Amino acid sequence: MRIRRIFDKRTWPLWVSFWLPLLIMTGYFIYRQMAPFGSSSLLTVDLGQQYVDLFAYFRHTLLHDPSALFYSFSKTIGGEMVGVWAYYLMSPFNLIYLLFPGTSITTGIFIVTVLKYGFAGLAFAWLLTKTNTQKGWLVPTFSTAYALMGWMVANQLNMIWLDTTAILPLVVLGLERLFKTGKVRWFAGWLAVMLIDNYYMGYMVILFSCLYWLYGATKYWQDFKTFGQHLLKFTWGGLLAVALSAWLLLPTFWALMQSKAQYNVTKLHWKFEYAPWKMLAKFVTGSFNFEQMPAGQPNFYIAWLVLFAFVLYFLRKQPKWSVKISVLLVTAVLVLSFCYEPLDLLWHADQFPVWYPYRFSFVFCFWIVWIGAQALTQKLTINWWQGSIMFGLAAALFGTVYLNLKHVSYINLPNLLITIGLAAVSLVLLLVPKQNRMIYHLIALLLVATDMSINVVASLNNISYVSQSEFGNYTAALDKTVNQIKASDSSFYRVGKTFTRTKDDPMQAAYNGADHFSSTFESIIPNFFGSIGQPDGDGVVTYSNGTLITDSLLDMRYFMAKTIPASQSDNANYNRYIPVTSTKPDLAHYQKKAQLSNSEATTYQNPYALGLGFAASDNILHLKVAKTTGDPIARQELIYQTLANRSTTGLISAENFDQVVFQNVKQVTTLTGAVVNKKDLAKTGSIYFKFTPKTNDSYYITLGSNLTTANASYYINGKELQQYPTYRHTIAVNVATNSKGKTVTFGIQMKKTSLWLQNFTLYKLNNSQFKQSAQTLQQSPWQLTQHSNRKLTGTINIKQQHQVLMTTIPYSAGWHATVDGKAVSTKKVINTFIAVPLSKGKHTVTLTYRPPYLVAGLSLSGIVAVGTVAWFTLKRRKH
Repeated sequence: MRIRRIFDKRTWPLWVSFWLPLLIMTGYFIYRQMAPFGSSSLLTVDLGQQYVDLFAYFRHTLLHDPSALFYSFSKTIGGEMVGVWAYYLMSPFNLIYLLFPGTSITTGIFIVTVLKYGFAGLAFAWLLTKTNTQKGWLVPTFSTAYALMGWMVANQLNMIWLDTTAILPLVVLGLERLFKTGKVRWFAGWLAVMLIDNYYMGYMVILFSCLYWLYGATKYWQDFKTFGQHLLKFTWGGLLAVALSAWLLLPTFWALMQSKAQYNVTKLHWKFEYAPWKMLAKFVTGSFNFEQMPAGQPNFYIAWLVLFAFVLYFLRKQPKWSVKISVLLVTAVLVLSFCYEPLDLLWHADQFPVWYPYRFSFVFCFWIVWIGAQALTQKLTINWWQGSIMFGLAAALFGTVYLNLKHVSYINLPNLLITIGLAAVSLVLLLVPKQNRMIYHLIALLLVATDMSINVVASLNNISYVSQSEFGNYTAALDKTVNQIKASDSSFYRVGKTFTRTKDDPMQAAYNGADHFSSTFESIIPNFFGSIGQPDGDGVVTYSNGTLITDSLLDMRYFMAKTIPASQSDNANYNRYIPVTSTKPDLAHYQKKAQLSNSEATTYQNPYALGLGFAASDNILHLKVAKTTGDPIARQELIYQTLANRSTTGLISAENFDQVVFQNVKQVTTLTGAVVNKKDLAKTGSIYFKFTPKTNDSYYITLGSNLTTANASYYINGKELQQYPTYRHTIAVNVATNSKGKTVTFGIQMKKTSLWLQNFTLYKLNNSQFKQSAQTLQQSPWQLTQHSNRKLTGTINIKQQHQVLMTTIPYSAGWHATVDGKAVSTKKVINTFIAVPLSKGKHTVTLTYRPPYLVAGLSLSGIVAVGTVAWFTLKRRKH
C-alpha cells in the first residue's frame, strides 16, 4: 500500500520530472566519457580551478578537522572561513562528497551535478501540481524545460549556484500560498533555506520575489485593505527569513566587508552595455561557448514550445488585462536588466561579475516557463490567428539573427536552421487538431526533451574539460608528499612548492600553504603579497616567487619541488600533470630531505624559517609601509631588518649587468623603465642580459606587470623561465645562487614590436647579512604547545626591552589574545599582521579566533526561531 501511494496517479508526474532531466544529463556525460564512465571529468574553469579543492576541504573539515570551520591556515597564510562556507559549501548536496575521498571526488561531482538537474525538475513539478497549474504529462514537459534551461547548462560548472533552481520554485509556491491563504511560513521558511544555502543567489531570489509580489498583488487583487495585508505579510516573511538565517548572514556580512565589498563599483554609467538585439541570438540552440564565459550575453535558452506558450499568455482572453500588463512589466524589467548597466549592477549587489555575466538570468527562465505553463491548457491547441502572430514574431527573431550572424560568434548557421526546425514543429503541434490528447501530450514532452537535449549537446560540446588522469595523478602526488611531511613533523609550519595545479592546492591536500583563490578573500592578503613580489589579484594569490627573506618571514619550513626524472620521456610525462610554476635556485640553501621525497616530488627544509611567531623589535609597530607596490625587494629588506632591529640598508643592493646584447632591437643606455623597439618588425627581437656573480649570494630580477608572457618569453641560461603566468604587480624572480664565477644570462624574446622594461632591475641579497638577521629573529620563538586552526597557545621568552610577539597571522577583529591568562589588545603591523606587545620575561600567549557577529547572529536567529515556534504552538492551541 505504501509503495502504491508513492507511485500513484498524483505522484508519477513528479517522478518523471525528476528522472527525465537527470537521465538526459547522465546520458550526455557518459557520451563525453566523464568519470567514472571514462577518462574525462566534469572539471573545467572554476569547477576545476577552485570548487573541487573547496569540496575536498569540506570533506576534510567535517571528517578530520572541525577547527577549520571558522578559520583555516590552508586559506593562504590564514583566513576566516565563514564567508567561504556561506558562498561555496552550505549546500546539503555537499554531504555526498564525504563518500568520495581523494581523486574519486570527481565521481561525487558527477553524482551531485545530475542530482541538481533532477531536483530542479522535481521542484518545478511540485509547484505546478500544488498550484493546479498543470497535470499529467504536461507537468514533466514544463519541468524538463525548466531543469535544462540555458542558464543551467551554461552554469553547471558553477555548481554552487545550482541549488537555486530547486529552491526558487518552492519560494514562489510560498508566495502563492501567502496570497491565497495569508500564511507566511512557507515563503519565509524556503527563503531562509535559500539564504543559508547561498546568500548570493538568495539576494537575487529576494529581488525577484519583490517583482513576483507585484505580479501576485495584481493577480489576486481584491481591495486596498487586502493589498495592504499582503504587503505587510510579504515584508514580515522576508524579515523573518533574514532573521532565521542571521546566524550565518551576520558573520558573512562582516567577512564581505573585508573582501568583496572592497571592490564595489563607485561610478555608475547610465547606459546600455551592448546592442539589445544581440539577446535574440540566445533563443538559438547551442548559443554558448567558452568566449561567453568572461563576457557575453545572458543565457536563457528555453524550448520553443514553452516560448510559444509564454506568447500565448498575452493572446488568450484570460487572465484580465491588468494581470497581463503586470506580467509584461515584470518581463520588461528582467529584459532591461540584461542590457542596462544600473539594473545589471543592482542584480549583482553593486559589483560587476568577474566572468559569468548576468548570473540572474535563471529568474527569467523560470518566469518564461511559469507564465507559459499557466497559458497552455490541456487541449494543447491554439487558434490560427494566434499561430499567425507567433509565426510573425519567430520569423522576425530568426530574420534578425540571420542578418547579423557574423556579429555573434557563439552561434552558427546549422544551429540556427535546427532551431527554426524545432520552432516550426512546435508551432505545428499547437495548431493541428488533437484526436488523442494523451498522444499529443507525450509528443509535446518528447519535443521539449529533444529541444533541450540538442541545446545541451550543442552548448557543452564547445567546452573542454580536465582529464581524470591530469587531476588524479597530480592530486595523488600532492597528497602523498604532504602526508609524508605531516608524518614527520606534527608542529605548526607552512609548506611552499614550485609547482601548481590550482591556487587552492593547500585546501585540496589540507596543509598550511600560502596560495588561495576565492570570491571571499580578505583584501589585505593580496595587497601584502603584491607588495612583496608575489602574483596577486582580486581574490587570488600565488606564492610562486618567494625569496630567502619571505620564505623565512612567512615560516615556509618545507618546500616541495618536482623530482627531475632520470629519462627525458618521463620528464615530458611529469610536465603534463606536475606543472612547474616557480624558478627557485635558492633551494640550494635548504636541506634536501631524502626521507620525505618520492618519485614525484622532492622535499626541502628551510633552516631560516622563523615560526608562526617570534620576538621582534617593537619598531615594527611604528613602521609605515605604503600600500602601493613599488619596489618589492626594497620592501622585503625594510620589513625584515626592522624586525631584527638591524640596519635597513645593506642587506640588498642593486647590481649592474656586465653585458647587454641586443639582437634586432634598438639599443638603449638605461634599462629600467626603457621602451625597447624592434629594428626589423618581421623578425624576432631578443635581448640578453649577462652578469657573472663574484659571490655565491642570491640574485633576483624584478619584472613589472607589463613583462608577462603575453608580451615576451623569458630564459635563464637558455632554458625557459618557469613562472606563474599572470601578475598585476612587480614580481621578484630568483635567477641565481651559488653561481660564483659562472656567467648567468637572462634572455628576453619579444612577442610584439616594442616592450616596456617596467621595473626591470637586478638585485643581490647579501646572504651573510641575511643569516645574521635570521639568527637574531630565531633567538626567541613562540613555542606552540597547542595549535589548531582557531586556537594557538605557546610560550615565548622576551629577552630584551622594546620587543613584541610578531606573528604572521593576518590581522582580524576575530582574533583575541590573552597573555598569562589576561586579555590584551592586539596590534596591526605593516598593514597585515598581528603583533602582541609584551614585557621582558617569559609569557604564555594564547590567540583564539571567534567569527565576528557569530554570537549576535546565533542569538537573533535563536530568539526568532523560538518565538516563531511559540507563536504557532499558541495559535494551534487556540484553534
